[in-house]
Amino acid sequence: MGFFDRFSTDVGVDLGTCNTLIYVRGKGIVINEPSVVAVERGTKRVVAVGAEAKRMLWKTPSDIMAIRPLKDGVIADMDSTEKMIRYFISKIIPKHQLIKVMRMRIGIPSCITEVERRAVQEAALKAGAKEVKVIEESLAAAIGAQIPIQEPAGHMVCDIGGGTTEVSVISLGGMVVTSAIRVGGDEFDEAIIKHVRNVHNLNIGPGIAEQLKVQIGNANPDKNIEKMQIKGSDAITGLPRRLEIDSVEVREALKDPTNQIVEEIKRTLGKTPPELTADIYERGIVMTGGGSLLKGLHKLVSKETGVPVILVENPSECVAIGAGQAFELFKDMSSDRSIYDNLNN
Repeated sequence: MGFFDRFSTDVGVDLGTCNTLIYVRGKGIVINEPSVVAVERGTKRVVAVGAEAKRMLWKTPSDIMAIRPLKDGVIADMDSTEKMIRYFISKIIPKHQLIKVMRMRIGIPSCITEVERRAVQEAALKAGAKEVKVIEESLAAAIGAQIPIQEPAGHMVCDIGGGTTEVSVISLGGMVVTSAIRVGGDEFDEAIIKHVRNVHNLNIGPGIAEQLKVQIGNANPDKNIEKMQIKGSDAITGLPRRLEIDSVEVREALKDPTNQIVEEIKRTLGKTPPELTADIYERGIVMTGGGSLLKGLHKLVSKETGVPVILVENPSECVAIGAGQAFELFKDMSSDRSIYDNLNN
């Protein structure tokens, strides 16, 4: 029968700026592909989606355009987003299979507007979902990281995605304090591009910047200095040129966006009630999201805040897993609360 039963299933989606992940209850992560769509100009006919479309980014002929339909965690191109979700769903649901109810819960940044929130739901409904709910990314990430959020204790989660960073303090199944900034993995890439252009007069693309970030990028001083050769075009002559760059210089390039994330965590700690702050100092800050994989970032946060930091296993999968598991978790929590409601009546 494929991934689904004939009647219903719960699906969690991390509709990310960089990657889209889909979790199916009982099956785990079934989709993890770039959030990229390639279409024909004029007709808007889809040519490729996901990994295949990403290979076309910045390399397409004039009649095809490869686009990222999400920016800063929100929908920038509604039509392309709908087509992308529909394509990913079609990969995991055979056409002949009957689905009576597909409940979908999508992780969203807390900083988006009500209009942007409705756009996410509308795109999923048009793509074939029968029921769509949204959940704040840091709450979904906490569930996916197996944090016992229903406890009467403070848990801090910092979820760093491609377009946004969300910092939340969670207790009794809800967010007590939350804040979000539109800084994430994309901002890391942009900072590297800007630095290389300003310091070395060399223009590089986002793909090269991402390679630098992943291979030798770091946020905290390290004894080992790594080096990498990159290629680009000279900003003055326009001719191709090579450049060797080291990890110390990349860290300098990343200083501004990483400092913004640290400051946001400090601000959120400052707004947290003292009783919950004590819990956080004891339990630590949990970091999730693909952006948290930047080497040394968790050490920088711990050094600057004085709080232990835990980088979870597979941090990029937490939002999708938590969004899918939230259906059952919140149903159980509602049952628990109904006991007290009956006692009070």
